[in-house]
Amino acid sequence: MYKNIKVIAFDADDTLWVNETYFRDAENEFAKLLSDYETENKIHQELFKKEIANLKLYGYGVKGFMLSMVEAALELSNYKISQKTLNQILSIGKDMLEKPIELLDGVEETLQKLQGNYKLIVATKGDLLDQERKLEKSGILQYFHHTEVMSEKKEDDYTKVLKRLEIKPEELLMVGNSLKSDVLPLVNIGASAIHIPFHTTWAHEEVSEEQKSSDYKTVANIKEITSFL
Repeated sequence: MYKNIKVIAFDADDTLWVNETYFRDAENEFAKLLSDYETENKIHQELFKKEIANLKLYGYGVKGFMLSMVEAALELSNYKISQKTLNQILSIGKDMLEKPIELLDGVEETLQKLQGNYKLIVATKGDLLDQERKLEKSGILQYFHHTEVMSEKKEDDYTKVLKRLEIKPEELLMVGNSLKSDVLPLVNIGASAIHIPFHTTWAHEEVSEEQKSSDYKTVANIKEITSFL
């Protein structure tokens, strides 16, 4: 199935290292700070709506999330939120940016096995500065030939990357945790993909049963991908 593969692209967040868990923890902390104004469930809902509305302005990543928390706090409190609480909200975001990088099980072992046999690249979404920082701190940057930080991961975005890097779709295998961003767009443009589900998925990345296809492999651990190559 993968005999023509020359390039393997990896998503970063929740594929190479832990990420979404920190967002869930931050959301819970935010909800507790705003608990005088609304129920925690309502706070979670309003923050998510604010994040989605702001994606077109801020893109993905912690900084956009911080701004969405501030906006949501102002609106939920009817603009009565204290300066101290606003500062605490900013601290939540800063703490997220300073989190240590926790590689997922099997990542470095797998990269070591693949290096030399395939060209390895990172294809991830998010804030450029933050993703560069995480890659630098991860200790695995040396395995990758190229890093691509994308503002979106749709079919057209991948097609542009392939064209720029002079890679044919049939030569690419994408590995990632998101069906919406890392798998289905690749299948649709004629590339291959392997799905590694992460235990926590942002609601924005979820897909319906109707959207799913069978043209990809699903594994429980990144180490399993070597058995297909």
